[in-house]
Amino acid sequence: MIEIDQPLIVLPEAEMPDLAPSIHRQRLVIEGMSPTSITAEQITSYLNTLSDVLGMKLLLEAVTHRSDTYGWAGWVHWETSGAHFYAWDEPVFFFSVDVYTCKPFDPVTAVEFTAEFFDTPQIVARPI
Repeated sequence: MIEIDQPLIVLPEAEMPDLAPSIHRQRLVIEGMSPTSITAEQITSYLNTLSDVLGMKLLLEAVTHRSDTYGWAGWVHWETSGAHFYAWDEPVFFFSVDVYTCKPFDPVTAVEFTAEFFDTPQIVARPI
């Protein structure tokens, strides 16, 4: 075990060392503009269906919570990790999805499904 006095912080410009190369980890951030306000029911349906689309084993149905200050949030638990969803109404209709898994998945499939599900006029994605 390596002991350090201060945590190692790696900025985006630097390549982060892979501390566990034998463990597959895949991350994807998807963000988009929504034509309308996103509801709790849409978030739940999206996350549960995303599980099927990506071939993930669902361990816990999606749950949501609304903050009066920040808007909706949702989460789904997969055997191989999960996904978080965030939606804003102000200052614009906007959403952000964080997918993290230990099982490989096709990021293009995730982005295309998300764009179609929310009928978004603009969507971007970034693997991490």
